[in-house]
Amino acid sequence: MRTTTSPFGSRRGSAVALATAVALVAVGAAGCGSSDSPSTAQPASSASASATPGVVTIRDPWVKAADKGMTAAFGTLVNDGDTDVTVTGATTALSSMELHEMAMKDGTMVMRQKQGGIVIKARSTHALEPGGDHLMLMNLTRPVQAGDELTFTLTFADGRTQQFSAVAKPFTGAQESYAPGHGEPTTGMSATPEMSMSPAS
Repeated sequence: MRTTTSPFGSRRGSAVALATAVALVAVGAAGCGSSDSPSTAQPASSASASATPGVVTIRDPWVKAADKGMTAAFGTLVNDGDTDVTVTGATTALSSMELHEMAMKDGTMVMRQKQGGIVIKARSTHALEPGGDHLMLMNLTRPVQAGDELTFTLTFADGRTQQFSAVAKPFTGAQESYAPGHGEPTTGMSATPEMSMSPAS
């Protein structure tokens, strides 16, 4: 009896040891698998953030409410990367768009198209604000009322694009108006903004 049980017992002991070793290897493999999982999870997270692919972060985006004609989108562009990023264009379903800046011309502050795009330096921010750089909606196809949410697509110099949404709000600060009456542009599109916009204080 002892002879039969003893080899069986030792066989059983080695089987337990072998099972334990296999379990440890499986745990180790699972550990390696979990280190692989961020790389497999990355496409999923980038897919879920497809609206914001991470070229820049747009902080506090907003649009000036307007009845017709022209208006603008503002916010702060944040570049967390190690290289400069250049916005070369912007689009929205509601209007054609241009990148604009405020600049001194013959002693007067005028609004004009920004040549070369909007550069956001590496590890830096760039403000889009009334009286400064902004995304200009040139010819609204419908009124933009306070509370409306608009979707924009930015295009970058390297061909990448990024979408963001901005909520419209009324704004009269910094004497920022695109027309003599709030939201009532005149037919001379370029003259009115040049005269009516002034730098934010």
